Amino acid sequence: MLAIETRAPQTPSEWESYYDLRYRVLREPLGKERGSERNEGDATGTHFACFKATKIVGVARLDKLDDTTCQVRFVAIESELQGLGLGKIIMQAVEESAIQSGFKQMVLHARDYALPFYEKLGYQLIGPSYKLFDVLQHFEMHKAF
Repeated sequence: MLAIETRAPQTPSEWESYYDLRYRVLREPLGKERGSERNEGDATGTHFACFKATKIVGVARLDKLDDTTCQVRFVAIESELQGLGLGKIIMQAVEESAIQSGFKQMVLHARDYALPFYEKLGYQLIGPSYKLFDVLQHFEMHKAF
């Protein structure tokens, strides 16, 4: 297995790499401009990055919705490394943080092709939620802790 460290980005170059990965995996394939990978929640969310040596190969953000419910957003793994277990590693780190923070439930909105991945991690499909940029259908999923 890969030697992976999971933590928040710390230096300006790590933050640049963090947002670059989010853009390249989640927005560029949809033809969106740089900057579309960021939103106001970045100021208050808890950020996670998987590092392989000094390279960021996976990212995610945890947002508080209310006292008992949180949401994971912007989960992305470097394209050529998908399927190697990095998604599971970063999701475990996000879930551990959520539990330590006292949350009882995690919510997420998954792209259709990611549904089997999240179902394997114990998330239950609630139903269709929204279409990102009126193009890409997302599905609401929940997991109780």
